[in-house]
Amino acid sequence: MTSTYFGRVQTRLFTVFTIGLLWTLVLTPFLSLPAGEKYKVTLTTLGWVALLGVVVWEPIWHLLQQFRWEKDWPAMYLLLQAVPEAVLVRVVLDRTLTTAAPVGTGTFALHFATTWLAIYFFVQGPMRVPFLRWRFRGGRIL
Repeated sequence: MTSTYFGRVQTRLFTVFTIGLLWTLVLTPFLSLPAGEKYKVTLTTLGWVALLGVVVWEPIWHLLQQFRWEKDWPAMYLLLQAVPEAVLVRVVLDRTLTTAAPVGTGTFALHFATTWLAIYFFVQGPMRVPFLRWRFRGGRIL
């Protein structure tokens, strides 16, 4: 069964706030950001990924899926979705985040890309072990 809209929203929120959060907490001390603002920047970025993902990307993704015969996308498209999402998150982050120094593009890209990949690989593999019926329930966690 393919994921339903609410299943994708649940999966996104669950993975962002578990895998994404754990990876962010591990990666943040190694990023080149001002010492007092490291976690402010990375956790704000993670929050925008969750919020914009639910409000912007999931409705668009759902609408586009309605034009496909099997109502699903190849896994490669999920990886490519990260590019426009990263651009939007970066624009919103630059407009809303007040820090002593601007967040460098390389630092943002490293955090976003590695977090995205950690979540992607978790959903494509290990998530299917603790949540055996996840795929058969339309991607719903609860």
